[in-house]
Amino acid sequence: MTEHQPARAPEQRKQDVLDRLEQDIDAWVATASPDGLPCLVPLSFVWDRGALLMATRRGNPTAVNVTPSGPARVSLGHTRDVVLVDGTAQVVEGVDLPTGSADAFTAKLGWDPRARSSWVYLRVTPDTVRAWREVNELAGRQLMRDGDWLV
Repeated sequence: MTEHQPARAPEQRKQDVLDRLEQDIDAWVATASPDGLPCLVPLSFVWDRGALLMATRRGNPTAVNVTPSGPARVSLGHTRDVVLVDGTAQVVEGVDLPTGSADAFTAKLGWDPRARSSWVYLRVTPDTVRAWREVNELAGRQLMRDGDWLV
């Protein structure tokens, strides 16, 4: 039998989510085509101005599925420390991205897609955020609703 840690307080869960958004590098990103074909890919990200900022080739299904904007689900962590973000993804051309955002992306991830015409940025703005570690944290796992933090 596995011993479980006590459930975290909502404030601690929110802080843990914010820490992951700042420190983690990769996430799983799920989108769907207009006919419902799912697409799940790992992408690197930076937490920038209240949104996850990623880059992908403009012809990849992930970018095509959200062109010019659409729903996306992003998952951080593993099965025993989940952060699940549902939001709206928007395709942003490198020339249209604020310099500070592009610089933050480059500083954290070590490469700069701005000069690559075949690449676009995806900005995922969270609508809901849920976080849990074990079954004892399922109650109260929703930390954001309609883009507003609940704690």
